[in-house]
Amino acid sequence: MAQIASIASLALAGASMQNQVKTRKVEARTREAQQAAQQQYLESQQAAQQRARQDVLARSIAATRARFAAGGVSPDEGSAAALVAGMRADAAQNEAESADFLRQRLAAGRPSLLNANGDLQGFVRATQSFGSIARNLLD
Repeated sequence: MAQIASIASLALAGASMQNQVKTRKVEARTREAQQAAQQQYLESQQAAQQRARQDVLARSIAATRARFAAGGVSPDEGSAAALVAGMRADAAQNEAESADFLRQRLAAGRPSLLNANGDLQGFVRATQSFGSIARNLLD
């Protein structure tokens, strides 16, 4: 009779382990799907921001060219052309920095700085700050 109980407990332990493995696989797939959805959302948000910045740049260039033309200066030559080229260069640099920042966030697995990254550095810094504040209050 004791042998049947030990066999039953082994069978239950095996079934429990198998259930845990299945649960972990499902959780991993869910996490991967959430990360893919988050990445797609961030990329679409980045594209929308890029379109908005391009619209603002186009309007700014058009307004600048109109001001130069109204002042009798050719908007396609000289200082007007240099100003427009500078505006485009600045916009391209800002766009590259924004895209690079997004790639770094996605590579680090932190689509938002509000999400915890699982390390204890933030906690350590907070406790150090709290300790220094407490020392200042006690002094």
